[in-house]
Amino acid sequence: MNRFFLVAALAATLVSCNRSAPANVAATVNSKSITYADLDKQVASQFSTSPERSSDDQANIQKLEVLRSLIDSEIMLQRAERQSLMAPDTEVDAKYNELKAPYTQEEFQRQLLARKMTVEDLKAQLRRDLSIQRLFNKEITSQITISEKDIAEFYNANKPSFNLAEPQVHMSQILVTPGLDNVRNLKGDDAQDEASARKKIEGIMQRLRGGEDFAAIAQNYSEDPNSSQNGGDMGYIPESSLEKANADLRKAVMAMQPGQITGIIHTSEGYRILKVISKEPAGQRELTDPKVQQTIRETLINRKDQLLKAA
Repeated sequence: MNRFFLVAALAATLVSCNRSAPANVAATVNSKSITYADLDKQVASQFSTSPERSSDDQANIQKLEVLRSLIDSEIMLQRAERQSLMAPDTEVDAKYNELKAPYTQEEFQRQLLARKMTVEDLKAQLRRDLSIQRLFNKEITSQITISEKDIAEFYNANKPSFNLAEPQVHMSQILVTPGLDNVRNLKGDDAQDEASARKKIEGIMQRLRGGEDFAAIAQNYSEDPNSSQNGGDMGYIPESSLEKANADLRKAVMAMQPGQITGIIHTSEGYRILKVISKEPAGQRELTDPKVQQTIRETLINRKDQLLKAA
């Protein structure tokens, strides 16, 4: 999109949100205003390079994306509030302490400064995110049912994948490449060169450290065509494949525990952030194995959950 059409699209979007609102209001969701100050603050917290230092096109793309996200979030938050699903202080504080735990006080303050946030800003964002998650859990996740037949059919269709010839690691990834690709993420977001790829992966890492869901970010932003639609899930990866891919990558993964994520890893394809889901020893896993059933159930639930949330 050239600059003229991009600016026109931005103007049309803001005007359509804001025909009768005051000049400082970017959009109104029912009676709740989203001001340009709110928008600029959110842009600054999500992107390490401010729009003023980016090209005009980049700045407009960032603002459009963030405004769209703020509107969606406000719609969901108001729905959560109507259903008395707002996260209480105890839940917010618990999540805040969980995010803070891996860092010293100085390191944590640096993380906040990097995102241009205060402690109060972070807690407010956590309350919004947790409240919206409660809404999703009630209206989407809790409604998903996986039958024994579904599990058996998945196992029979994928039985070879449960026969592990060597120890394997079940992983998810977020990949950002420094070239134009046929991306399949939900946002159609594609870094175009080395500088934009580095900027994008750093922004993603900030969001993950801020507590955002790995699978959702992978769906929205990962440039891996094979895994982005599944929330970054790559399935089980043999240890030998990790060694062949990148020695540093294997070393980082083997030192991790399930649930942990790596830092940013630079490989020949681009920049990666990996998440370890589980680690499995060698051998055939039978359907009667509770762990196999649980893995299949979680995989099927996650696929339906991500699809319905996106919808």
